[in-house]
Amino acid sequence: MKSILAATAAVLISAAAFAPVQAQAQGRTEVIVVRQAPPPMRHEAIPAARRGYEWVPGYWSYDGRRYVWERGHYERVRAGYVYQQPVWRQDRNGWYLERGGWTRDRGHLARRDRDGDGVPNRHDARPNNPNRY
Repeated sequence: MKSILAATAAVLISAAAFAPVQAQAQGRTEVIVVRQAPPPMRHEAIPAARRGYEWVPGYWSYDGRRYVWERGHYERVRAGYVYQQPVWRQDRNGWYLERGGWTRDRGHLARRDRDGDGVPNRHDARPNNPNRY
């Protein structure tokens, strides 16, 4: 009986030790934490540029069991936004993927001309005064 319990305990402990994924809910998005580092990036040939599109390089994703390569592709450019590439980060719990995607271009917002006088806000002594003369 002791040997059966010991064997069962060993199986459970080894299964827990080799489970590479841990899902954590943070707000509305689910974060996947992987204990094993992602493979090295692959080299991709970038196709010819397309007007109005931005090339998004490929990256390693995780499907719950293993890393899967997501091929690069073109994304339609969105005015006032920049594309943040997905990136793997490491913390004390393991590796997690920051998915990336389109985010507001904070630099673009800082360069805007609020009062329309032709002087960007950061250089305008009075950014709310539309003195055009």
